[in-house]
Amino acid sequence: MRIGIDLGGTKTEGALVDKNGRVISRHRLATPRAEGYRAIVDQIASLVSQLESESGETCSVGIAAPGAIDAQGRVKNSNTQCLIGTAFQSDLETRLDRPIRVENDANCFALAEALFGAGRDMPSVFGVIMGTGVGGGIVIQQRLHAGPQHIAGEWGHNTLDPGGPPCYCGQQGCIETYLSGPGFFADYQRLGGANAASAEEVISKARENESIAQEALDNLLERFGKAVAGVINILDPHVVVLGGGLSNIQELYEEGPRRIAKYVFNPTLETPIRRNLHGDSAGVLGAAGLWAL
Repeated sequence: MRIGIDLGGTKTEGALVDKNGRVISRHRLATPRAEGYRAIVDQIASLVSQLESESGETCSVGIAAPGAIDAQGRVKNSNTQCLIGTAFQSDLETRLDRPIRVENDANCFALAEALFGAGRDMPSVFGVIMGTGVGGGIVIQQRLHAGPQHIAGEWGHNTLDPGGPPCYCGQQGCIETYLSGPGFFADYQRLGGANAASAEEVISKARENESIAQEALDNLLERFGKAVAGVINILDPHVVVLGGGLSNIQELYEEGPRRIAKYVFNPTLETPIRRNLHGDSAGVLGAAGLWAL
C-alpha cells in the first residue's frame, strides 16, 4: 500500500492506493491555509496516521504540492503562499520519521496518467495541465523526469508572443497567459466579448455561433497547436495527455491535432492527443506513484 496526498489551495485529499492504482480509502479535508504552515503540516501528518491505521501497515508517502522544491530544499512558486521558503519536505520527513517524496501537481498528474491512465504502457508521456494555470510533466519509461533544476515540463512559461499580456513570472505573452482558463476568458474580453462570465460560457457561446466567442475559440486552438507542436518538436513524446478544466473542450481533440500538425516538424502528426482518465484523482494517484518504481 502507498499513501498519496494531494495538497491543494482549498482542499487536501489523502488516499490509500494499491500497486495497481486502485484507491482503497480516500479522505478529503479543507486545507487550513488561513491557519498557516504548521497547521498544514499537522493536517498531513494526521491524514497519514489515519490512512495507515486503515491499512494496518507503515506506508510510503508521496505528496503532490503546489509549487516546486528548489535546489536548497525550499518551496518556491506556490500559490499557497505560507509554503514559500519553507523546508516542507524535510519538516514532514522529521514529523513522519521516514523519507517522503514531494512533487508539484503537474508532475503528479503526468505520472498518474503514465502509470495508471491514458498514457499507460507508453514509453514516454507529456502530461499537460490547462486550468487556472498551465503546467506539464514528462514521464519516460514510467519514471518522472524533473530535470536538474526541477523545471522540466514547465511549458507554460515559454513565450508565445513577446508583445502579449504580462505574466506573473515577469515575462510577457507566456503560453499560460493564453491557454489557461483565465487567459482564454481574458482573450474573449479583449476581443470585445461581454455575453459570458466564464471560460465555460465562452465555449457554449461559440457553439451557439456567437462570432466573438468563435474567434476566441479559434485563437485558443491556434495557440494550442503552436504551443504543443513546440513541445513535440523537442521531446517527441509517444502521447500527449491533457488535463485541467480546459481539457474538457472537445474541439481540442477534434480540431487540435490539425492545428498542431501545421507547426510540427514532420509531414504528418503521429502523436496521439488524449483526454485524461483520472481527473481530480490524478493528484493522489501520481503522489502515491512517486514510490511505484
